[in-house]
Amino acid sequence: MQLTIDRLGHHGDGIGQGPDGPVYAAQMLPGEVIEGDVQGDRMLSPRILMPSPERVRPPCVHARTCGGCLMQHADDAFVADWKQGIVAGALAGQGLQARFLPMHTSPPNSRRRAVLTGRRTKGGVLLGFHARGSDLLVAIPHCKLLHPDLIATFPALEALVRAGGTRTTELALTVTRSLAGPDVAVSGGKELTSDLRMDLARLAETHNLARLTWGDEMVALRAQPMQRFGGVLVTPPPGAFLQATAEGEAALLRAVALAIGSARHIADLFAGIGTFALPMSERADVLAVEGDPAMTSALDRAQRNATGMKRITVQTRDLFRRPMEPDELRGLDAVVIDPPRAGAEAQTERLAAARVPLIASVSCNPVTFARDARLLTGAGYRLDWVQVIDQFRWSAHVELAARFVLDAP
Repeated sequence: MQLTIDRLGHHGDGIGQGPDGPVYAAQMLPGEVIEGDVQGDRMLSPRILMPSPERVRPPCVHARTCGGCLMQHADDAFVADWKQGIVAGALAGQGLQARFLPMHTSPPNSRRRAVLTGRRTKGGVLLGFHARGSDLLVAIPHCKLLHPDLIATFPALEALVRAGGTRTTELALTVTRSLAGPDVAVSGGKELTSDLRMDLARLAETHNLARLTWGDEMVALRAQPMQRFGGVLVTPPPGAFLQATAEGEAALLRAVALAIGSARHIADLFAGIGTFALPMSERADVLAVEGDPAMTSALDRAQRNATGMKRITVQTRDLFRRPMEPDELRGLDAVVIDPPRAGAEAQTERLAAARVPLIASVSCNPVTFARDARLLTGAGYRLDWVQVIDQFRWSAHVELAARFVLDAP
């Protein structure tokens, strides 16, 4: 069957209109003419008859097999327009429009945190990412996504899989670049016996790992795996959320600073380990609220050891089950809110009722962002601008920052 690709879906598949409805084809671009066998609503192994001018040679040798990247076959300008279009489309679905600030895209080889998969094989160890939509594990020694410091940990990760993995199960290895060296957390491995604990501790020493966590237990701590936020050092709990790239984090910080302006009394909701709260506390009093007690503990320790900061009040609170109420938010100059993918519908309703003058919204899901934005605009807020921050280069993942201003009654 021959097909012309009309558009891209949110997961990066090309979509064309077949005789029985939409047909999806992986790694195709709008305007391309392709042919291949169709099974259900998918074209299998499509052949390109007429390529798009936006098609480029993938920069990574693993692009055709690895599932870590979806869009290396498209030029950067096309991907940027596509991602911004996803946000604009999500807003349009809620009857909203926005002014877009210039997009930021993190450079290649900048990911400082990744979850790799490892498995023992008959001949040794396989470490990498799964192929797209498959159980096939693909080795990625020349990955163009990960920071070189993460790629340098591969021998250590392979040694960990060899020591604590099996041929019937897969291990998830979360590796994070820290100021003290690799911070590694492993799940899915063998039960932690005394012998295995000793073997793993030796491997951590041999490969200069800052910290090694096996399941729920820390088995080695050679140095505190610190991260720096503003002028403050924080030791995150194992596997804690961290912005994917340093460049993306810096772009988000600039966007949040632009959104809140000269605010002096700020709440940071879903504060994590202080990505925004700590830099903001250099010039403002901050109430940092986060539901994970391990994260709030790390943030509280860090701010207690810091000097030259304004007041930070740290609160552990599940904002899904118990949102901050309007009377708790009144009197603030600004709120920063950075919820997980589900968004923060209940908290946004309370935030709208509190009528805080400025809101800086950070989101990793355009659909739930647009839903929550509609709640704010319906309560008298104006969506001033949106900026797409592309930390997950070549993926279908979209992050953004936005500014909401309460219009005068």
